[in-house]
Amino acid sequence: MTRVHLPGILAMATIVVASNILVQFLFGQWLTWGAFTYPFAFLVTDVMNRVYGKNSARKVVLVGFVVGVICSLIGTQIIGEFGPLVTLRIAIGSGLAFLTAQMLDISIFSALRQGAWWRAPLASTLVGSFVDTAIFFSVAFSAALIWIEPGNDTSWATEMLPLLGVGPIAPLWVSLACADWMVKLTLALIALVPFRIIVGKLSPSTT
Repeated sequence: MTRVHLPGILAMATIVVASNILVQFLFGQWLTWGAFTYPFAFLVTDVMNRVYGKNSARKVVLVGFVVGVICSLIGTQIIGEFGPLVTLRIAIGSGLAFLTAQMLDISIFSALRQGAWWRAPLASTLVGSFVDTAIFFSVAFSAALIWIEPGNDTSWATEMLPLLGVGPIAPLWVSLACADWMVKLTLALIALVPFRIIVGKLSPSTT
């Protein structure tokens, strides 16, 4: 690690810690507050990739992964009203989703980096965040993967309800995943503005 990585590392660590805390608090019926902070991890990764290259971006992602694992370990030791704040399935889903999605983001960004300035960050974030959502919610709550942690009751997440309250009948966790994905989609578009500004300041010659 070098000094140029430090801002990215601090930003990624802050986002991961904040998201692990805020995911415990509901925002409306389908979201948690963590849904509004976590997507900015992709912004950090993309800025690092554009300005310093994919190897630097990978280093920052690995630090974020380690911080996330530490947060999960701490969460498993904190007992709330319904048991540990972080279950084994949530810990595995969170870590697997983060590492897979971020590394995929880096690969897609690197493949598209020579195109229009907005194409690489937008495409990589959209694909990466979709994969992140799919992996996390399926691993953490799908009835098909209950064997990961048989003692963890996730029946509340598999309750069959109208999708987002208005659509076809589906497990509750699918509605949670769809709402999460829509937030990530929105923030992926919004994040193009700070991406352009930050990259411009760190590397004025970059287009």
